Amino acid sequence: MRPGDAVLLPAGVCDVRVTAWRGAQAREQADWLADEVPVALVFNGISHAVMLASPADLDDFALGFGITEGLLADAGELYGVETCETPAGIELHLTVAAACEWRLRQRRRNLAGRTGCGLCGTDSLGQVRRELPRAPARRLAPQALARAQRELRLSQGVQQLTGATHAAAWCALDGAVALVREDIGRHNALDKLVGALIRAGTAVADGFICITSRASFEMVQKTALAGVGALAAVSAPTALAVETARQCGVALAGFVRGDDLVVYTYPERFGFQGDATGAFGTRPDDGH
Repeated sequence: MRPGDAVLLPAGVCDVRVTAWRGAQAREQADWLADEVPVALVFNGISHAVMLASPADLDDFALGFGITEGLLADAGELYGVETCETPAGIELHLTVAAACEWRLRQRRRNLAGRTGCGLCGTDSLGQVRRELPRAPARRLAPQALARAQRELRLSQGVQQLTGATHAAAWCALDGAVALVREDIGRHNALDKLVGALIRAGTAVADGFICITSRASFEMVQKTALAGVGALAAVSAPTALAVETARQCGVALAGFVRGDDLVVYTYPERFGFQGDATGAFGTRPDDGH
């Protein structure tokens, strides 16, 4: 598909006119851009966070964010989501159970008087590194991770048009991509995926998550909170991500590209012999 072709654009994509310089010539042409919109999450009238996000799959985003941020104990505490468009952006009004509102008020009370924080809605290491459930253990073949990354690339409709979004996918144990969500933010994409999985009633323990970004601590934590036992990233993890994955039982692989990968935790689950507390594999040359 080329800019200028007649196409029904997916949500979160807009068309523009641009000037391209190619072959030493300037030419005006059509192009596509990913939308980037401020999205405010409001719980029972209490504003909690404003995220820059793609304006698609917002019901999934609201549920996934609430779960992975520890505000919702389960989907049953979310009674409804109303989307309100304003000149400044989008407001997601979540109607939630009293227990969720209490957690939110406690977090806000802890933040009273603070001038800022490094992570949304947190003021201490204890809140950042929450107690995580033990992730389920499943065996995966390296070929399954390679298949997942291939299929994920083909499933990124917005990325193929704009070149500006991340994606997160839940994949069956054989690597078949079953559900994908895209967003300009890698955390948002994973939150949307978590929300979509819960809403679909997916047996998430019987699969793994594949992402188009690095595997940060938060991505590992969100994977564990979703009840998924393995995370495969196209790029590198951080040291804290590896430590967290080891502690909560998430099998973590990075640099999943083509048929190559690097295993950072639990290599035996990928059919390798190695130290379950350390990395296994050869890091590809990133050119850096």
